[in-house]
Amino acid sequence: MEAKAIARHIRVTPMKARRVVNLVRGKQANEALAILKFAPQVASEPVFKVVQSAMANARVLADRDGLAFNEDNLIISEAFVDEGPTMKRFRPRAQGRAFRINKRTSHITVVVTTPEKVEVR
Repeated sequence: MEAKAIARHIRVTPMKARRVVNLVRGKQANEALAILKFAPQVASEPVFKVVQSAMANARVLADRDGLAFNEDNLIISEAFVDEGPTMKRFRPRAQGRAFRINKRTSHITVVVTTPEKVEVR
């Protein structure tokens, strides 16, 4: 069984979010939640929510299909961060110039599977 969750337009840079996602890729879902709960990075909160959502989606799929569901068996098989749209802002600088500030966003995707079908990428 495979369940997926996506959070789009998260206001954290993809580079910072990838640092956090790399911590939990391939780990057991409950262990990943424990790691994310105490990670000091700002991006750990949205990643925590996405992992929780993927676990809830797996529970819903198991109920729908009438399968036995054990939360402890879920493993994060895929987790990746894509770049979302960039908001462009301008800051005034000396002598009437303007410098552009890029406010980047991220799309965070997490896929959880049961051990029968696991291939870590």
